[in-house]
Amino acid sequence: MDKLRTLFLTFLKIGAFTFGGGYAMIALLENEFVSKKKWVDKNEFLDMVAVAESTPGPIAINAATYIGYKLSGMSGAILSTIGVSLPSFIIMFLISLFLDKFLALKLVGFAFRGIQACVIYMILFAGIKMLGQLEKKAFNYVIFGAVVISMVAFSILAVNFSAVFFILICGFMGITYYCIKRIGDKK
Repeated sequence: MDKLRTLFLTFLKIGAFTFGGGYAMIALLENEFVSKKKWVDKNEFLDMVAVAESTPGPIAINAATYIGYKLSGMSGAILSTIGVSLPSFIIMFLISLFLDKFLALKLVGFAFRGIQACVIYMILFAGIKMLGQLEKKAFNYVIFGAVVISMVAFSILAVNFSAVFFILICGFMGITYYCIKRIGDKK
């Protein structure tokens, strides 16, 4: 019961104190899961983030479900998912009651601008940290370079290319690399 309470309260805290969605949460999730609680190691965390990004739904909910299930089975998955979702639900419910009056406040507008700047920093920090933890293999550098070059080129040329396609292309390249390596290992 103590483990379930810890899971719920941990994810309630994550849900309450992170703004900007999944990418902005990655640094907090890593600090909580890898450094403080030691629920997963760095490699498993990177795998979890990759799967959470690739599957439908928000990263935080997918991560909560995974960690909860890993540590306490189905009940852990349910409580962790509720914990991370509950703060957003309550905040959005309260805002919806007073939305027009809430948005008219100048202080709220300035607060949202400040939060936007913080979210950009958090996403950048999480990306740089994950890049530093990436295995030093030529394949990883090729994938990273191809994605960066594509993103810059598409931005400069104003081509509308969904991030979903980057994920699918990189996933396809990873599967291809795995198959080629496996065939090479058999010989």
